[in-house]
This record gives sequence, structure tokens and C-alpha cells, in this order.
Amino acid sequence: MITLRTPQLILLCLLAMALPRVSQAGSIVASYSYTNSLFDAGTAQTPGPALQSIFGPKSGHIRYDARMIAAAEIAAERAHRHSTDRCWHSVKNALLDAQVVPTRPTTEYAKEAGDELQTKFGFTKIWVTSPYNAPVGAVLVYGGRGAGHVEIRTATGFVSDFLSATPSPRPLLGVYVKRS
Repeated sequence: MITLRTPQLILLCLLAMALPRVSQAGSIVASYSYTNSLFDAGTAQTPGPALQSIFGPKSGHIRYDARMIAAAEIAAERAHRHSTDRCWHSVKNALLDAQVVPTRPTTEYAKEAGDELQTKFGFTKIWVTSPYNAPVGAVLVYGGRGAGHVEIRTATGFVSDFLSATPSPRPLLGVYVKRS
């Protein structure tokens, strides 16, 4: 039996934290870094009172990239009170209209969104296991029966074809962000 002394245990813990994380599929998953975000200090602005209802009460002291504000406005304007079973359609249109993607994604099912966002539009899958820990603006892709589900993380919850304070109960397949 091997016994580890305190210095060896500390070294082992540090090595475990430094190694890249591996997804269930076996691929290396990059950790999210805020230095590689869509934030542009030159165009950043503080949201007005109307947008603070979307971004939350503390948002008046934070500067947001203009594209993020546009995406939040688009999602809020188009969201319904309840699902219309068109989540991927709604998210596709919001990404396109906010100029996050240059062309409209073509996959049919929501659970296929992650692969297309990575291969065609330069999104990165980040290591997040809880939807609540996803950064604002991230695209969350869920599997399960049928077509799956996709939604965008907002400051106050989640949005696709409808607004929700809680994430989908389906199994989370991945969280995707677009790096600048």
C-alpha cells in the first residue's frame, strides 16, 4: 500500500488541477477564460433602465459588449411565455440577428447544435456541468428523447423560444461559447 505524505499529496492535487479536463466522449475540453470573450472595451456600454430588467439589478455598474446587449434584446423581444417547440429555430435566429454567426445554422435537431456551432462557427465547448454555472451568452445544448433542447444563458435565467428561470431538465450535452 502506498502512503502519501502531505507534500506529495499537495503536488498530486496541483497536477490534477493543471491538467486539461477530458469530456465523457474522451476529447479534451478547454476551460473558459474571460480574456477570450466577446467583450470589447471600445464599444462596451452600461445598459439603461429598460435593459436592467433583462440583465439583472446589478447590471447598472457593469459595461457590456454591444453585441451581447443586442442578443439579449432580441431574445427578450421574441420569447414566448411557454414553449412553442421551436427552441433551435429561435436560438438560430437570435445568433444570426445579433451577428454572432455569419449564416444561419442548418442542422435540424437541437441536440445537433453543439457539433455545428463548433465545426462551422468557431464556438468552443467549455467544461461546465451545471447550466447555472454557464457564462451569460453561452449556448446550452441538451439531449434526451426527440429533438433535444437548446437555450441561451441570460443573467436571470435561460431563453430559447420562451423565457425560463430554470434550465431544461434534459441531460446537458454541452455548453458552447464564441470566442473573439
